[in-house]
Amino acid sequence: MVCLGNICRSPVAAVVLAAKVDDAGLSERISIRSSGTGDWHIGGPMDPRAAASLTAAGYDPSAHRAAQFNRSWFDNHDLILAMDANNHRDITRLAPDQQATDRVLMFRSFDAQRDADDPFDLDVPDPYYGGPDDYRHVLDIVERTTDQLLSELQQLNGSGI
Repeated sequence: MVCLGNICRSPVAAVVLAAKVDDAGLSERISIRSSGTGDWHIGGPMDPRAAASLTAAGYDPSAHRAAQFNRSWFDNHDLILAMDANNHRDITRLAPDQQATDRVLMFRSFDAQRDADDPFDLDVPDPYYGGPDDYRHVLDIVERTTDQLLSELQQLNGSGI
């Protein structure tokens, strides 16, 4: 999961997906990490508002420490999910080859409620300058999107991931 600063969207998505993967009994086969394309917050915790939205929904955000995405992530990850178009562009610019680029998808491409006719509806909105409702909205998007993503991962698990 990759966003800009790795303190809001991508760590929320990583925490939610990790919890759902664990609940599905797939944590031995699927690992989840998050990062940001920027370096401002490396080593720091999640934004307190993002952490509060997760805690209120029953998730544990305490283990997150911000990391920066770099080219080596292509060697260690089968799927890279960008939270918005700008981060997708920045990630694919680092890709060593077309095969790596093909593993970079938009996170919301798994969201059945997105507007398929609107290319901007693939972005998870950045709640950083908003309030609690914006963070809850992001969590709602993340929860429903991870449900579909997990369903697809479970199908792959049946074929031996």
